[in-house]
Order: sequence, then C-alpha cells, then structure tokens
Amino acid sequence: MNATHTPLVDMRDISLSFGGIHAVDRVSIDLNSGEVMALVGHNGAGKSTLIKILSGAYRRDSGTIAIRGEEAAIANPRDAKRYGIETIYQTLALADNVDTAANLFLGRELQTRWGTLDDIAMEAQARQVMGRLNPHFQRFKDPVKALSGGQRQSVAIARAILFDAQILIMDEPTAALGPQETAQVGDLIRKLKAEDIGIFLVSQDIADVFNLADRVCVMKNGRVVGTARIADVSEDDVLGMIILGKCPPRATPGPGAIERSQ
Repeated sequence: MNATHTPLVDMRDISLSFGGIHAVDRVSIDLNSGEVMALVGHNGAGKSTLIKILSGAYRRDSGTIAIRGEEAAIANPRDAKRYGIETIYQTLALADNVDTAANLFLGRELQTRWGTLDDIAMEAQARQVMGRLNPHFQRFKDPVKALSGGQRQSVAIARAILFDAQILIMDEPTAALGPQETAQVGDLIRKLKAEDIGIFLVSQDIADVFNLADRVCVMKNGRVVGTARIADVSEDDVLGMIILGKCPPRATPGPGAIERSQ
C-alpha cells in the first residue's frame, strides 16, 4: 500500500462511554475498497458498539470518521445510508410474509404514474440485483420465510446493494447456517469484493474469518489489541489476541495490547 492510498473508511480515535464505562476507547480502524476487514473479540469487547457508531445507531463521544478521505458527519442511520453504508444484522430484519421484491423495496416502493405499486418494475430490478449475487435464485414469488438461510442472506445483501451501498457491515452472517449455506454466503461475499464493495465482517467464527477476510482487527475491553493481514497470522495468534491481549510480531499493536507475543 503506498503513502497516497486513501481508505474507503477511516475511523480514528473513536470513543464512546455509557455511564462512565468505556464501551469503545480510542479505537482506530480502516477499510479499503474490495476488502473484508474482520472485527473479532469476546462479547462485550466493543465491536458491536463500534459498528453501531459507523452505522449511525450511536453517536460517538470523540474521534473522527472519514469516507474516501472526507470527514463524515454521521449522527443517525439516515446519514450513514447517505454515505453508502448499510448494515446487515444477524436477524436480517426481513419481512417474512412477503416476497423478495417486496423486501428489497420495503419502505422505498416504486409507484406507477397512477400512484399504484409498480410490482413489475420492482420484480425486474429484484431479478437484476439477485442475478448479480446468486444467478441460480429463482424463488422470487415465495415469501422469504420459505427460503433457506443462505437464500435469506442473499435477499438481505441484495436489499443493501440495490441502492448503491459501497460499505457493508455484516454481523455474524453465517451464524446458525449449515456448511452448504455458509459456503454460499462466502461466495456472496467474494462477489461483493469483486465489485469493490468494502465489508466489515463481525464474527466470532475464527474459521470464517480466515476463509473470508483480508485483515483482522481484534478488540478487547473496548480497545484494539491489534490489526493484521490474515496472511501474516495464525488462528492461534488471533485467539491469543482475543483471550490474552497479546499482539503477535507481524500484527500492528493497538492501545489494548498487553504485550507482544514472542
């Protein structure tokens, strides 16, 4: 990476406290276009709070967020969407009783010139975006509650990128999925990378992290222990950061690092 490179997202010295407890303490993390940055740590490590700051659900106490080198004012989820940031939570937040097109356009429905729902246009766009992600998907008329876990993830991702999201936050995308569906989600993520979409992957599954991510950032007690390229660390290195706060030699230590591993 050269000195003139500008990250897609650059969060610097982000802090947020709740009642005197430092949920996020001077956290710095960045993300490049076409990259998957895994964010890992125990429950309570601060990773969910950090992504909620980026998604506009929480307001930071201090620190800066830059999108493509320009400082971003993110005070609510609407602001985040304006900067091309979309979040896919573990629950997916799908409307189970309606079909794929209705989910993709939920709250942003297209209308005909007569003021009625333009079902034909919405289904056409749904087929187009789903074709990019999952060419074999055909169950456009079924309610999404009838879809498999991997297909439901496809719908949630399609809804995010339909309106030109460039930054995706994915919260435990393979939780409760079987091996085949997990592989399908992996294929989806690789296709998003190929379209230069940057992804923050929040996960407690170390195997997923090593299969899908380019870099990993480990948090502990609200602070960053270290950040590393996946190619430079082992699963044991990452577990050592998560459990002990020890930063391995080829990782960049953060304020939360207790010591360097030998």
